[in-house]
Amino acid sequence: MRAPLPLIIVLQAGIFHASIQGVSAANLAEKPFAGKQAAVTMQVPPGFTVDLVASEPDVRQPVALCIDDRGRLWVAENQSYPKHTNKAANDRILIFEDKDGDGLHEKRTVFYEKLNYVSGLEVGFGGVWVMSPPFFYFIPDKNGDDVPDAEPQLLLDGFGNFANSHNIANGFAWGPDGWLYGTHGRTNWSLPGKPGTPKEQRTRIDGGVWRYHPIRHIWENYADGCTNPWGIDWDEYGEAFIPNTINPHLFHVIQGAHYEPYRNRASSRYAYQRIATVADHLHYLGGRNVRAGIGTEAELNLGGGHSHCGILIYKGDNWPERYRGSVFLHNTHGRRINNDTLHRKGSGYTAKHRRDLLISKDPWFMGVNFRTGPDGSVFVTDWSDTGECHSTRNTRKHTGRIYRIRYGQPKPWNGNLAKLDNLSLAQLHLHQNEWFTRHARRLIQERAANGDDLLQANKKLREIFHSDLETPIKLRSFWTLYLSGDLEESFLVKQLNHPQENIRAWAIKLLCENPPSGKALRKFEQLAQKDRSPLVRLHLASALQRISPEKRWPLAENLIGNAEDVHDPNLPLMYWYGIEPLINTDLTRFVGLAGKTEIPLLRQFITRRVAEQ
Repeated sequence: MRAPLPLIIVLQAGIFHASIQGVSAANLAEKPFAGKQAAVTMQVPPGFTVDLVASEPDVRQPVALCIDDRGRLWVAENQSYPKHTNKAANDRILIFEDKDGDGLHEKRTVFYEKLNYVSGLEVGFGGVWVMSPPFFYFIPDKNGDDVPDAEPQLLLDGFGNFANSHNIANGFAWGPDGWLYGTHGRTNWSLPGKPGTPKEQRTRIDGGVWRYHPIRHIWENYADGCTNPWGIDWDEYGEAFIPNTINPHLFHVIQGAHYEPYRNRASSRYAYQRIATVADHLHYLGGRNVRAGIGTEAELNLGGGHSHCGILIYKGDNWPERYRGSVFLHNTHGRRINNDTLHRKGSGYTAKHRRDLLISKDPWFMGVNFRTGPDGSVFVTDWSDTGECHSTRNTRKHTGRIYRIRYGQPKPWNGNLAKLDNLSLAQLHLHQNEWFTRHARRLIQERAANGDDLLQANKKLREIFHSDLETPIKLRSFWTLYLSGDLEESFLVKQLNHPQENIRAWAIKLLCENPPSGKALRKFEQLAQKDRSPLVRLHLASALQRISPEKRWPLAENLIGNAEDVHDPNLPLMYWYGIEPLINTDLTRFVGLAGKTEIPLLRQFITRRVAEQ
């Protein structure tokens, strides 16, 4: 195994460059920098500072991170990597608490141990959600005393852990729609289901995005493909993005989409073409051999390598405004944090590379996760190991770090959002730091599920939604109103006429969380003909797959008649994914779609599909 070489970083011509010292890599990889040395030697733009929050022996092999309503860090340690079994091991869940409000953490609590191969966690709904393949658990702690109320509750089994060590289910985060989202690698394919569910009633996933509803206890495959995505985040309009390894590094997550690389199996057999990355660049030299050039100056100048882990779209209030809404990814070969900026392109986005945010001189730095905290700074976990994703086998289980990246001196915050009344939670939807809004939304969702009186909160949220504030603020209240149970279908249908395309798009999405009514479907069909927003048509295309096949025809016929969508990077393919199953309901009418569409690619796919009957 070739250990990564140390970097001496200089700032030149507006981008970070790296040169390699002529010293034996084997000698330099014998031990990492001390935690504080690693923090102070990290290269960051002027005004930024990296603080060491925790390091070994207090934390080892931190693989997942989340923040609770009190601003405390919850960290999952995966000390069993790379050996996974179906038995309990010594993986732990830790809590790091900031007692004096300085952003650093003085108190450490072991919440739970005896887990095996932990790869994801999130808190909420009176407990902790944990991915420990092949199991998905909920550990209850309803009174919040940091002592589990009972042993872990097994929600789902069937998650793969039999192939390589890192292509597994991972990366939890609460979505704006109230579902718990996760990502999944390709080689450890899974058949998730409630314990005892027969194999034929389970849905296979071997790469992509999935979600789980914390109240309805429903699991869904959300988007299909990619090699090994690890983490998910949403922009201020509620559009999701994931990182990826091996293939290009960033994808816009569209419900029902199929992504590269191709999978020759039932769920994607007829996805003749897959949706591509949104990035207009690579962080490696390219070509079929993605490992070529690892550690060379040329690759480091491009961004450090093809292996990415973790994602953050910054929406806090501490970093300079120029970073708000841009994407941050850990580059595990380059020992750095890449920064891409998002720009609308047709129905989706394109991502452009900007100067890397951080480069570590520590040869063991291997970032995994990000989370924005209540003070607007960003916390990152460092797996702290040598090697790279093809060959890491982690014989060094004693290391691990957590850092905080801040700009200037953030204003300290101490509190507990769970103790706020409902109206105060609603008012937090105006906060510049979306950390407060996300937690307030989940708390309102929890209280709605418990039957709490949300009258005053919903009144405030409606006031925000109907205000003249910017669309992202209006969307925040829209999502929470839906989760509070205060939006009837008639209100959602009315929003299909809203002047803002993002609100129309989200109205479509929320209407499909349950089978939409005939009135909603008729309005969808009108939008497919008349709405000139490609984003709205993208959400209508996703809706196709959420409507029973016999009811899809009018919407499908109207969508595929849009000639302006011919060159859109997403719409022809999303239309195809939605209409392909119709061949099994009415072959003659399916063939007739070739004469109705204005998109040549769809005619080609229809012809090919019929020929394969």
